[in-house]
Amino acid sequence: MSRGPNVTVAGAGALGLSAALALAKAGCTVSVCDPARGAQASAVAAGMLAPVFEAILEPTGARDLGLLLAARNLWPDLAVRTGITIERSGTAAVGCQDWLAVIRTQLARHGMLGSELPRKMLESLVPGLAGNLDGLLLREDWRLEPRAALLALRRAAEGEGVTFKSEAMVERGRADWLVVATGAGQDLVSVAPELRELRPIKGQILRFMDRRGGRISVRADGAYAVPGSDGLAIGATMEPGRNDTTIDPVTLRPLIEAAGRLFPDLAQAAFDVSAGVRAATPDGLPMVGLSQTPNVILAVGARRNGWLLAPLAAQIVTACVVGSDSGPYARQLEPSRFKGVSGETGRAQ
Repeated sequence: MSRGPNVTVAGAGALGLSAALALAKAGCTVSVCDPARGAQASAVAAGMLAPVFEAILEPTGARDLGLLLAARNLWPDLAVRTGITIERSGTAAVGCQDWLAVIRTQLARHGMLGSELPRKMLESLVPGLAGNLDGLLLREDWRLEPRAALLALRRAAEGEGVTFKSEAMVERGRADWLVVATGAGQDLVSVAPELRELRPIKGQILRFMDRRGGRISVRADGAYAVPGSDGLAIGATMEPGRNDTTIDPVTLRPLIEAAGRLFPDLAQAAFDVSAGVRAATPDGLPMVGLSQTPNVILAVGARRNGWLLAPLAAQIVTACVVGSDSGPYARQLEPSRFKGVSGETGRAQ
């Protein structure tokens, strides 16, 4: 008895695994192909589900706040179904009062208010934070543990009958549908020419293994700090155009200095470094939806919001395959929005 369309998902990061799970639950026969070479960006990430700070700290973020919040609101249900733990204690903006005034103004534009954190409370929530920093708590931004979440998604997918193959996809294959969730990879560009629109962004992140951090995440001017079971993460560099995962001491230096400014006792502390490569589109939003190639779907280009956008992308991908309602944000993420300028694809003018 057929379960429905046969779907191959290329890529086992946050977007690929979330899509595979959603497709399997919708009755599809699903296989996931990933060569598993090197660190995935999804595993290297800090795991922030941060729609509000992404909106107020990014130049074009205000445009996308509704979409980012909608994606975050899909996470509680996915977390229950997969056993992923979502930490909802919130995130604190920390810095001088001049910078915090800018944050307050940005929040007010969206009808939001942060909670002022008295110094004693700030110290209890974020032990070791520099004494010259003030804080503003925002409850809307959450976090998860990326490596544990990847494992939970894979186990849930396997429980729904998804099969996994340790191989790279370099051609269309024989499945009814192909979902391209390969990050910045270009192996399938002949199948999905929209991939030419992607640009790699290398990110390096520090982890202080002897520090688990406090109860909440921290966003500062130019850096963040996220507690986790594998150490306090300080990140991250943003290196456009770089497609390597080589650890680069020169570009790391400002991040190391930022760690010392946030937590003075880390100035001479030992840390590990990991690097991943994200993919970004010209407008900062991912491409999720139908390719110009029949029966090929893209779920790529989430920049640093792969974890945040994963359940929304999975919803749209599944709708493309089974013909259901893709929701109010699908049009905003359509790959075809870049068509018509530079050859086969290009940013629409």
